[in-house]
Amino acid sequence: MTPRPRVEWAPEMLRYDFGTGHPMSPARLALTIDLAAELGVLEHVDVVAAQVAPDELLMTVHEAEYVAAVRRAADEGVRDERRGLGTRDDPIFPGMHDASARAVQGTVDGALAVWRGETDHAVNIAGGLHHAMPGAASGFCVYNDVAVAIRALLDAGAARVAYVDVDAHHGDGVQAVFWDDPRVLTVSVHESGRTLFPGSGHAHETGGRHAEGSAVNLPLPAGTSDAGWLRAFDAVVPAVVHAFRPDVLVTQHGCDTHRMDPLSNLRVTVDAQRLVAQRLHDLAHEVARGRWLALGGGGYAVVDVVPRAWAHLIAVAAHHALDPDQVVPQAWRERVAQDFGREGPVSMSDGAVPAFRTWESGFDPADEVDRAIRATRAEAFPPLGLDVHHD
Repeated sequence: MTPRPRVEWAPEMLRYDFGTGHPMSPARLALTIDLAAELGVLEHVDVVAAQVAPDELLMTVHEAEYVAAVRRAADEGVRDERRGLGTRDDPIFPGMHDASARAVQGTVDGALAVWRGETDHAVNIAGGLHHAMPGAASGFCVYNDVAVAIRALLDAGAARVAYVDVDAHHGDGVQAVFWDDPRVLTVSVHESGRTLFPGSGHAHETGGRHAEGSAVNLPLPAGTSDAGWLRAFDAVVPAVVHAFRPDVLVTQHGCDTHRMDPLSNLRVTVDAQRLVAQRLHDLAHEVARGRWLALGGGGYAVVDVVPRAWAHLIAVAAHHALDPDQVVPQAWRERVAQDFGREGPVSMSDGAVPAFRTWESGFDPADEVDRAIRATRAEAFPPLGLDVHHD
């Protein structure tokens, strides 16, 4: 009998809270879980509460001095802007260490459950904090749960782990941690650093001296919509993941690629995001015996986008994909009206039909997205043994 998929969740995860007015509102997590429950999705998964990760686990990626600084910030209110603590992006708050460490433990628990065969798929929507560096907070991310979980998989015996990040922002922290490690493939499809934080993730970033080809970056122009985003994903991601042959697939599903997101310039719909979630699920079955860890990440259209995008993600992981034309449950919409004084979305779809031309249809040199795809294939494919023109 196939084990039930897992969702790592506890109300304590809502304590990851930078304060009123900060884009990274914990309400997006609560709304997602509530919507998934109203849709019946949680009936098909095991919901598992994570504890606070011990310092020893955090320090498999993070510097001891940095963990100590986060504790001081949480317990004593001591800012340390040199380490990114107390900045506009990462203001300090009581309980910062415990809340951040709990997100890490949830991701690690899901990763190891997948590796041990206790489940085939695990989801942590509170994870995906991909900007945190070993010695500093960055971009709303205090601890890098993704990197700690990948390290835990390697320590548990995984020979190769592939990480695919479809957040609007480059997955710079994860790339930095594994830059020179040939056992980890980091793939990031994001808005170009020329127009968006963190300013990195260029096509020529392909890994360190001992791990050439271990990093794949696909920076897309501002304004890219469904057709271009899906074409780019299809032209690069399946080929490089298949070539790498990972034991586990870890994916980050920041939904700030959406056209309504206030912090990015992409024009993607919930429908395209759902399609990519399904494609990554299928890819895990094709290359990694179904071992799939899916994480949240960015996403700042708190009511209109995040809950729908991640409810779809959980449903895909639960093998009970939702009809995109399904109506959003009335009870959930009433809660939105009560808590936010406004109407929420009525449909689980944006009404888009996510179609795209495959790369085999031909290269258009006048198209900025096509030029980005070609640049990435030219840089990333040869080190992985792929043919730039035909794979």
